[in-house]
Amino acid sequence: MGITKEVFGTARDGKEVYAFTLENSNGMKARVTNFGAILINLYVPDAKGNVEDVVLGFDKLEDYYKNGSFFGATIGPSANRIGNASFQINGKRYQLDVNDGPNNLHSHIELGYHKRVWDVVEEGADSVTFSLEAPDGDMGFPGNKKITMSYSLSDDNQLKLAYHASSDADTLINMTNHTYFNLSGHKSGKIEEHILTIHAGSYTPVVPGAIPTGEIATVVGTPMDFTSPKPIGQDINADFEQLKLTQGYDHNYVVDGADGTLREIATVEDPASGRKMKTFSTLPGVQFYAGNCIGKENGKEGASYGPRMGMCLETQYYPDTINKPQFPSAVFGPDRDYDAVTVYQFI
Repeated sequence: MGITKEVFGTARDGKEVYAFTLENSNGMKARVTNFGAILINLYVPDAKGNVEDVVLGFDKLEDYYKNGSFFGATIGPSANRIGNASFQINGKRYQLDVNDGPNNLHSHIELGYHKRVWDVVEEGADSVTFSLEAPDGDMGFPGNKKITMSYSLSDDNQLKLAYHASSDADTLINMTNHTYFNLSGHKSGKIEEHILTIHAGSYTPVVPGAIPTGEIATVVGTPMDFTSPKPIGQDINADFEQLKLTQGYDHNYVVDGADGTLREIATVEDPASGRKMKTFSTLPGVQFYAGNCIGKENGKEGASYGPRMGMCLETQYYPDTINKPQFPSAVFGPDRDYDAVTVYQFI
């Protein structure tokens, strides 16, 4: 099985970009590129052996330069939203790109790590590792940073994403992967029949603009509750303020018992195909996004994408955690490296 490599295209700065295909003994394949450390394809057999690509994306490199929905992308140095596009560390204020109302979303739409050509530093028998360096002040963030991100695929159908970052000054690091899953296949329509469980008894409510209020709220008795298996579409259009603010689910869930060790945080099952995916993470939060705002996109293999045709489980520190002292700290620097692992396993 192992790994194969091909040219995926030429970046705008002239660098050659590659696609790497990881394959295990069960016929599962993950195809990733060093442009944005993006997951392009994820081919998964169902119980009958039918193989489908279960992630949204594009066939061509050029389309990933647009990628308004961040399909498959590695987001950094800071994923999700930062209120008023600014924060303080050690008494100094840092201003970021204002790109989502008055706020910052995903660091920078054009200059973020999802649109950079990463170096390929290691190709293993079942893994590939990408690296990136970012200078002090890059996109407004302090610290000279070195980042690595690796993908590996095991014979027990685990796609593992491992992140490491170091910085010579205290800085904000809160990375994620923004893959959209559709377990029926990327061109099969809406995901509202997928059955989701999230091991989180609470979540972080938001104000207009999707910035957390700072409160940790219980999901009990609300449409936000996925502590027991439930179809995504069951309550998504409920008369509930939090869902109205974000046009459906787009909220950070507080992982039960999170302590920095790898633990199961969510399970999603597609009744149509029988595919089932477990998500594991070392991180304290996960953004469940039901794809409410996917624009009309021409995707892979002539697919036409639109709202709720893919769902994300973006493992993370909480949104705007840098401005909320009561939230877990995502400040890293000389005395604290950033390390995170996320696993998507098909069973």
